[in-house]
Amino acid sequence: MTRAFYIGRFQPYHNGHQYVLERIAETAEEIIIGVGSAQLSHESGNPFTAGERILMITGSLKEIGIPLYVIPIEDIKRNALWVAHVRSMAPPFDLVYSSNPLVMQLFAEAGVRVESPAMYARKLHSGTEIRRRMLKGEDWEHLVPPSVIRVIGEIDGVARLRKISQNDCADESGQEDRSL
Repeated sequence: MTRAFYIGRFQPYHNGHQYVLERIAETAEEIIIGVGSAQLSHESGNPFTAGERILMITGSLKEIGIPLYVIPIEDIKRNALWVAHVRSMAPPFDLVYSSNPLVMQLFAEAGVRVESPAMYARKLHSGTEIRRRMLKGEDWEHLVPPSVIRVIGEIDGVARLRKISQNDCADESGQEDRSL
């Protein structure tokens, strides 16, 4: 049996992630999805909690047709120990899918088979681009599955992102005070 592991921050989960996971599901019998940097939230680069990201992912993958396990994985800031940490948090797996060079290197050094999945319109389908669009009031909904739109709407995620992306050095006109 092939049980595949795929990790990402999913800030937010988007159509690029969906594409990769649908391709993985064509050959794997089960998929473990690691929600990386699970301890981070309410930051401009990490606005969503691990639980909110899990809702986005599971809602988007309801019809994928194979067993899925979504596991939060906190950072430990020790690359030499990271693979052991992931293994301690996740069910056993045979294969890792990643395009992140560090993730690929760490698993390869640990003797785990790693494959790099084909990416889907990477420049457009990235959390950074989607968060940028949210901040600027531009269209972003077409870049994510419907369940992600629902979760972000439930938590007022766009307003959260805009609020936490502000700084406390702006005066009442919105201009930054640079006198410090």
